[in-house]
Amino acid sequence: MSAHEHHSHAHSHEHQPHAPRGSGHDHGHQHDLRGTEERTLKVTLAMIVAFMGVEAVVGWMANSLTLVADAGHMFLDASSLGLAWYAVHLSRRDTDDNLSYGYHRFQVLAAFVNGLSLLALCTWIVIEAIARLGTPQPMIAGPALVVAIIGLIVNLVALRLLHGTAAASLNMRAAVLHVTGDLLGSVAAIAAAASVLFLGWPYADPILAFLVVAILLRGAISVVIEAGHILLEGVPHHLDLEQIKRRLTESVSSVVEIHHVHAWALTTERPLLTLHATVTEGTDAHLTVGRIKDVLLKDFGIDHSTIQVEQGPCPDGDHHH
Repeated sequence: MSAHEHHSHAHSHEHQPHAPRGSGHDHGHQHDLRGTEERTLKVTLAMIVAFMGVEAVVGWMANSLTLVADAGHMFLDASSLGLAWYAVHLSRRDTDDNLSYGYHRFQVLAAFVNGLSLLALCTWIVIEAIARLGTPQPMIAGPALVVAIIGLIVNLVALRLLHGTAAASLNMRAAVLHVTGDLLGSVAAIAAAASVLFLGWPYADPILAFLVVAILLRGAISVVIEAGHILLEGVPHHLDLEQIKRRLTESVSSVVEIHHVHAWALTTERPLLTLHATVTEGTDAHLTVGRIKDVLLKDFGIDHSTIQVEQGPCPDGDHHH
């Protein structure tokens, strides 16, 4: 699962709804960049999806576990690229009354479901591979080899297409990593089919299937953990709430204490935060909120925060508990 790139922009000090990406001051250059990213992702996605189907069908018919496993890895790629494209596409959409934060969470949910389905596929391949080590099954090596070689070519083309835009965003870098992992899967599928075709060694397929599953599992498990953390409203990994409290109390002179700090994320790179700030009597609340927001943006990259300023006891009860 990949998140889209974080474009920080300072908010005005009043509480405003989060400006949708690509609005107002996101300049023409950014639009051009997004357009290029979106086109590249669409082309790459179409290529990978088309080939994934071919690979899955041929792998099934030729009885090649490595091809089926590689098709599974291509599905991981396709879902990663699809979500990356969806993230870029979403940056043009507004929020609505039903989903006040917009549609960004959809990509996290989709990634979670994709990750779970791939874990199920990995389990099936491992069980099947163990069975085949006991009783080798015949494999139609010719077609499997041809498809595996085409798969390698498709991945190389996809990598070439993505490489140009990889520097542009985290999204694209993640997509490049996926396709690179898939190259290894294609190489394993070629090796397995070639071993059967030229050496008549049937054990290469189940053995190399374990290798492809290992690559696939690494991606699928990290996707499930990361998406699960976001769906459970976990604190983004790069944020330390105690450090945020300390920094704000040290940096903003009128702040006496910070409490009720809650941080979560819409997607991997869109952290949100709410907090209560106890300030000295007679402090200008408006000014203090502005200063707190500046520190949150500059030091922690948080561009959307809701701050409650309090002079005296916290209205939400004893915050120390």
